[in-house]
Amino acid sequence: MIMKKLSILLACLWTITTQAQNFGSPALQKLQMAEMAISRFYVDEVDEDKMVEEAIIKMLAQLDPHSTYSNAEEVKKMNEPLQGNFEGIGVQFQMVEDTLLVIQPVSNGPSEKVGILAGDRIVAVNDSTIAGVKMSTEDIMKRLRGPKDSKVNLTVIRRGVKDPLVFTVKRDKIPIYSLDASYMIQPGTGYIRINRFGATTAEEFKKAMKELQKQGMKDLILDLQGNGGGYLSAAQDLANEFLDQNELIVYTEGRTVPRDETLANGKGEFRNGRLVVLVDEYTASASEIVSGAIQDWDRGVIVGRRSFGKGLVQRPVPLQDGSMIRLTVARYYTPTGRSIQKPYNSETDYNKDLIDRFNHGELMNADSIHFPDSLKVQTKKLKRTVYGGGGIMPDYFVPIDTTLFTDYHRNLVAKGIVSKFTMKYIENHRKELTGEYKNFEDFNKKFNISNDMLSALREMGDKEEVKFNEEQYQKSLPLIKTQLKALIARDLWDINEYFRVMNTTNESVQKALEILNSGEYKAKLK
Repeated sequence: MIMKKLSILLACLWTITTQAQNFGSPALQKLQMAEMAISRFYVDEVDEDKMVEEAIIKMLAQLDPHSTYSNAEEVKKMNEPLQGNFEGIGVQFQMVEDTLLVIQPVSNGPSEKVGILAGDRIVAVNDSTIAGVKMSTEDIMKRLRGPKDSKVNLTVIRRGVKDPLVFTVKRDKIPIYSLDASYMIQPGTGYIRINRFGATTAEEFKKAMKELQKQGMKDLILDLQGNGGGYLSAAQDLANEFLDQNELIVYTEGRTVPRDETLANGKGEFRNGRLVVLVDEYTASASEIVSGAIQDWDRGVIVGRRSFGKGLVQRPVPLQDGSMIRLTVARYYTPTGRSIQKPYNSETDYNKDLIDRFNHGELMNADSIHFPDSLKVQTKKLKRTVYGGGGIMPDYFVPIDTTLFTDYHRNLVAKGIVSKFTMKYIENHRKELTGEYKNFEDFNKKFNISNDMLSALREMGDKEEVKFNEEQYQKSLPLIKTQLKALIARDLWDINEYFRVMNTTNESVQKALEILNSGEYKAKLK
């Protein structure tokens, strides 16, 4: 009997081996055989899907930090910000004391069309109460989002209205914008901030640029601080706006991927005029393509701190269950042949690179940054020295500003007190604010953070057990005032006005203006 069972087992193993040998390389055959053996003969039931997922994750971990696996749900969430839209009710909101507070309904979106207003509190979605029940933001989002043209009933509490209001909202496609801000920062100079490179980025940029040109824009500050990248094609389209015909924007190349060049078509609409690009340690990937091309062709100057250093190209490999592998297949190179990718021999070192930069003093002092001669290259037109080996090193270094940041301020922000205070202030004073300030320009000129407001903020901090420190408070006071004013401006208008206030204290923005208003720009690119 034992011999008979053993013979059956050996026959099964032979069958598995034969099946595996009919497919792929010896290594792949080995992997397939192992999976078949485990699933058929292991003593307990196994979750094959989970086991295969874990195997894929372990394999990718042997490669580089950007070759990753995402399950079907993660793929959907990952794609939404880049595709340029999602389907939902169309409101900007914030959770305040376990209640969904509407900051702004999306202009001409489904919620605005039915009459939902800024300051409304959504307390129920269909038959589900979402206020006061400790529901996660993710669970609330699942209830608010849904297929285009589907309907959802929202119960709303409105200040000054006794009874709850019920609105039936027909969901629609809601745009996700790449541009945070676009305005004339001084006469003749426009400012555009891009937060990601998505499907609509180039189109949004062109629209904003034309509007600014109508207002007299001759020079441009392009803000890519904190921009983590996105679609390669979007970066190519944006860089095309600044470069002359047949100037190389970027090229990619890998072990099995031949060199592929992208050239400017000469039809860009900002090929003249002074250009300043702002970068920092969180500027990555597609943002580095744009800033690298501009620097290499001496088309503009780069201001800020060395960028992140992500220069690998991922190819999506969709799997049958909706999951996806993003596999690194090539590196991208700037026009002078610089690889922007920083070393990734050790994943631990790679992940703590920014911490190391801070500890070594790089974020505070340009003199702490040293490049070997082997990483020096010459720009295409003026033969200026620039550097490869990891990130874009700016032409003008701006240290990270630590003078205004204190533990007291960080704790206020970390516990959400600054945001909560702003929400409460807006809720209590929206009518008088909108009555007194007819537009942002009037608000920006006349509105100031009062001592009463600051006292209320400190009291709120005390209640949340943020220990008051007079010395730290005084040190951070200018930043606190600016943040409060910027958040109020955002809630009364939009994110554009938030940056119009915050940029008055942004050291890189102020350095860009200084360069444009002096002879420094001409001296650098003469």
